[in-house]
Amino acid sequence: MTEFQAKSPAMKTIGVLGGMSTASTLQYYELLCRLTAERLGGLHSPRLLIRSVDFGTVAHLQNESAWGALGEMLATRAEELERGGAELLVLATNTMHKVVPRMMRDVTIPLVHIADATAERILAGGFSHPGLIGTQFTMEDRFYLDRLRGEGLQPIVPEYTDRAHIHAIIYEELCRHDVRAESRDGFIAIAERLKQMGADCLILGCTEVGLLLSPDNSPLPVFDTTQIHCEAALNVALESPET
Repeated sequence: MTEFQAKSPAMKTIGVLGGMSTASTLQYYELLCRLTAERLGGLHSPRLLIRSVDFGTVAHLQNESAWGALGEMLATRAEELERGGAELLVLATNTMHKVVPRMMRDVTIPLVHIADATAERILAGGFSHPGLIGTQFTMEDRFYLDRLRGEGLQPIVPEYTDRAHIHAIIYEELCRHDVRAESRDGFIAIAERLKQMGADCLILGCTEVGLLLSPDNSPLPVFDTTQIHCEAALNVALESPET
């Protein structure tokens, strides 16, 4: 046994299904690498398989409400990751968790669900009324809100005009790696309005929203789903077989 093998930790291979958008998938890669180095020290890095899809196709199908086709697409990609050796799955997007039931139907490895990980962290922090900022699909459809409610939370979403504004900024700017100061100011103002509506914390419910909002500028305590999701995935990857 070599010195490297003797010091190599037991770690499961994380399958990352990304590309939705590339901006968020880059964050996932960077975070998983940094968190692994912090946790294990030295030159350690995570065992990853990344399957990236064409976000242009995904966004078009979203706008067409073709969620069945999207479910089939991601199911195929998830099965590819499993066949490639992934031992757990991370879907690197909040919105596309809408199609998780179809995506996971024929997959046998576990999925680390972004909403479950976020809800657990919010409850551990003693909060109960999270404001939710994400795409209109995430803020308006039941797949995400009901998941949070099922954990005992009472999520609060922005008013319609704010939801439409957030959605436009995500797709027209953030997903294109375009980060603007005026958009940051707008998101901070929306977070303030959520606070006035009774929110006691803030879910960055789109993996790109952290490009604009952070604990440094938010009027509410922030729960960044990208950070939380990566931490939860690494926890699972490093679990011993006896855990």
